[in-house]
Amino acid sequence: MVLPRTPAKSEKTLPTLEWSGFQDYVEDMNKVASKHFGEVELNHGRDHNLTATQELAGQTVELDLNVNAHDHFDEAAMHKVDYRLRFLPELVDQVREMIAEELEQEGTSPQEYRHFHCNAIKNEHLKKIFGVEDKSQLTNDVFLKALKLGHVGIYPGQPERYFVLDFTLGQHFTDEVLVASADEDGVVDDEILWES
Repeated sequence: MVLPRTPAKSEKTLPTLEWSGFQDYVEDMNKVASKHFGEVELNHGRDHNLTATQELAGQTVELDLNVNAHDHFDEAAMHKVDYRLRFLPELVDQVREMIAEELEQEGTSPQEYRHFHCNAIKNEHLKKIFGVEDKSQLTNDVFLKALKLGHVGIYPGQPERYFVLDFTLGQHFTDEVLVASADEDGVVDDEILWES
């Protein structure tokens, strides 16, 4: 029988790397810090859905980051999301301009949305939602001012529909929204949809 050799006092033993320490190191490499979403696990074959909020023009906006298992989502992709969110106010302004133009045109989603929500409105909602006393004061400008961005869906794996913006008159008033989308370069799609 052979006994294991005991090192002499003058010999140094090499430290062994414990598995748990290595695993923690690897897990840290799989995460990236995001200004908006905190510490984010990078995509390695799993779906991820992260939520956050952001203040925009005095309103709280929900941010929803959606990464599918097949998306290539790495550190650069996360930094791109944070970078693009810096330009959210300009994107919202572009969409508002489009909605304003479409309110003047027959048969558009914004115009139909406005008619649906404003034709049979009760006086209590008129003041609460739009800040006016009489329906005759409910102009397109008043309507547009009451319309707020409530939610932004971010889809890094869909370059042509990178941002999806939901505008609402308030969740306590309606669950129906006007939806606009923009590509990964911030170019707004020319179609605004009415969804519930």
